[in-house]
Formats: sequence, C-alpha cells, structure tokens
Amino acid sequence: MKVISRRFYERDTAFVAKELLGKVLVRRIGSDMLSGRIVEVEAYYGRDDPASRAYSGRPKFCVKLMHERPGLALIYMVHGNWLLNLVAHEEGKVGAVLIRAIEPLDGIEFMKRNRGIDDIFGLTNGPGKLAKALAITKELNGVDVTCEESVLTVVEGRKEEFRVSSSHRIGVRKDLKRELRFFIEGNRFVSK
Repeated sequence: MKVISRRFYERDTAFVAKELLGKVLVRRIGSDMLSGRIVEVEAYYGRDDPASRAYSGRPKFCVKLMHERPGLALIYMVHGNWLLNLVAHEEGKVGAVLIRAIEPLDGIEFMKRNRGIDDIFGLTNGPGKLAKALAITKELNGVDVTCEESVLTVVEGRKEEFRVSSSHRIGVRKDLKRELRFFIEGNRFVSK
C-alpha cells in the first residue's frame, strides 16, 4: 500500500478533503493493523473560518499545528472524544481536514473491542467513534502521516467510482457559506 505523500496535503484544504474520500486510513498498534476507507470529512480553514480552532485561537497547540507543514495529525478533544484531523493547506495558509467517518476494513474485531459494540455500521460512523475504535488519542498528535513507518498513515484505496455529496459542517455554531462537509453518497458508514 502506497502512503500518500506530503505533496497531496499541500493544496487547498477543501480540495484535499474531497480527495481523501476513498483513501484508506491505517493505524498500526504493535503487530495489529486497523484500517478503514475514508467516507466522510470536513474542511477547516484559518482565522476567517468561524468554525475553525484557528478562529478562536484555542487551544493554542491546535492553532500552532494548523500552521505547520501539511501531512501531520492534529488531535484534540471535544465533548470527551478525541478527534483526528490532518493538517492540509497551501503554502502560507492554514487548514486541517477532520476525518468524520470510515468504513472498517481491517482489524474489525479489535475495533469492536475498543468500542465495546458489535454493530459494524455504528462502529466508526462519527469522528469520536472512529478515534476510539482505532485507539487514536493525544499521544498521536503531531505524527507525520506521510512517513511509511508511522503508526498512522493514509494510503491509496482501491479504484472505484462513487459520488461525492456535500453539506454544511455538523455541530458548528457559525459556519461559512460554502459547504465544507464531504461524504460518499449512499455509504452506510457516513455519520447520522
């Protein structure tokens, strides 16, 4: 499996978000490999985006990391759940993509144990759920997902046709006029 290069993340955040759909998120824990096809994402920009961490300036580590080089994992907690974002932006800009949902592929039994549930369709269909299923915590904050040896990477998925739909982002108080949530239309693993 070919790990997605840093160059992929060095583009407009919304463009990267859309192109992450269908790619595979891989989490290595010792000899175990957990993976899932990315089926839902949201793009977040800098200070001009009222829903972004960069807008409020808090927590400071988030804002700092959103300015860093693209291809790093950004992990923070919301309502008791860790959320996985990937730093993605053009040079001189700010941005990150929230991974909202994946379709489980490898290590499903491991994920079920982590979540304490058996329902595969409820396993990773939300950002907090997928982080828990894949044992993603703050310890992975700043991990370089473009490095082959990393415990967290994104790789090319199998080639297949799908339609991309969009909407406004979920659970934000203020949003931009642009629709910045992207998902694979009809996929049963997209969040509800």
